[in-house]
Amino acid sequence: MTSERDLFSGFERMRREIDELFGDVFERSTGLRGGGFSPSVDVYYADDPPRAVVKADLAGVVIEDVGLEIRGRQLLIAGERRAAESEGRLYQQIEIEHGPFRRLVELGADVVAEEAKASYEDGILRVEIPLARADQSVRRVPIEEGGPE
Repeated sequence: MTSERDLFSGFERMRREIDELFGDVFERSTGLRGGGFSPSVDVYYADDPPRAVVKADLAGVVIEDVGLEIRGRQLLIAGERRAAESEGRLYQQIEIEHGPFRRLVELGADVVAEEAKASYEDGILRVEIPLARADQSVRRVPIEEGGPE
């Protein structure tokens, strides 16, 4: 029998590739560049206690500029990476993206949003969200004689 973890192993990679494909098409067709970025994330599931863990690369972001929201199976990470002071500098190359960001992470399981915890260290935001326990209760359904008339 396939474990729950195996069922979702390829989806995150596929979603990232689709995001990259459509993101690139959007940038080429509208000419929008430098209007923000989408931080890279790792999403995995851990046991003991069962939880979803999301790690986001937010190097150079002031953590007070970041907000988190959980709605159902979605985690929204939004904020802004401020541009470095450029006065008196003549740049040859600028590759570090800055501006507003918004990353919606689809989780592969139901979670308990009220018990989520987040920390920020060395430019990595780590969000841990406990998985909701499956309802194990059993309910007997009575069978009535005769059918609807």
